[in-house]
Amino acid sequence: MSIFNKKILVIILVIKIGVLGFSGCATTPTVTLPRPSQYPGVGFYHRVEKGQTLWRISKLYNVDLEEIIKINRIADPRQIEIGQLIFIPQMPEKPRPQYFSKYEDFIWPIQGKVITNFGQTFDNMISKGINIQPYSSQNVLASRSGKVIFYAENFKGYGNTIIIDHDDGLFSIYARISHNLVKPGDIVYRGMPIAKIENVHNKSYLHFQIRKGHIPQDPYFYLPH
Repeated sequence: MSIFNKKILVIILVIKIGVLGFSGCATTPTVTLPRPSQYPGVGFYHRVEKGQTLWRISKLYNVDLEEIIKINRIADPRQIEIGQLIFIPQMPEKPRPQYFSKYEDFIWPIQGKVITNFGQTFDNMISKGINIQPYSSQNVLASRSGKVIFYAENFKGYGNTIIIDHDDGLFSIYARISHNLVKPGDIVYRGMPIAKIENVHNKSYLHFQIRKGHIPQDPYFYLPH
């Protein structure tokens, strides 16, 4: 089995296990601050601009998102505001993706109302993403450029499901879609229609996930507010 196929198998296996368990940056002065012992204490502050997400900020400075969340003690990604100062620790440079822009943001895959947040219980299951109820029947858009690595009809617990590999350790998952428009191996670009979702008596919804490797992430860390 090739390394590529093993990667797909691991992601799919972890998702299945989860279902069963349910039932240009500006120059900024460097400062030294007292931080927890695991951090060197050397870094600088970034002032949040309109439309910026924590993920975009982490990419801007090539710092792990988890490091920024932890060192700033951010419990809810929706708490960040325009003008807020975020401490950025100095970190060693890391390799970048080869095929897609390292600065490309995620976008919302559909227009609709979030009816279930990350970690909430819905239909007796803990959500590993967010459920978005569409305002109308519409196309589901690729949230970010990447390669389609998986599609299945009636994937257990998820229905019709697409997985996109963004080539930097991040994956996006689109479940409970009505009609598929892509196939594994297709290269898709941000904003490109990959599926359709029908608004049937306000009962349809898109289940959307972002994963780092096989670990589910709160999509609000990546999506614009």
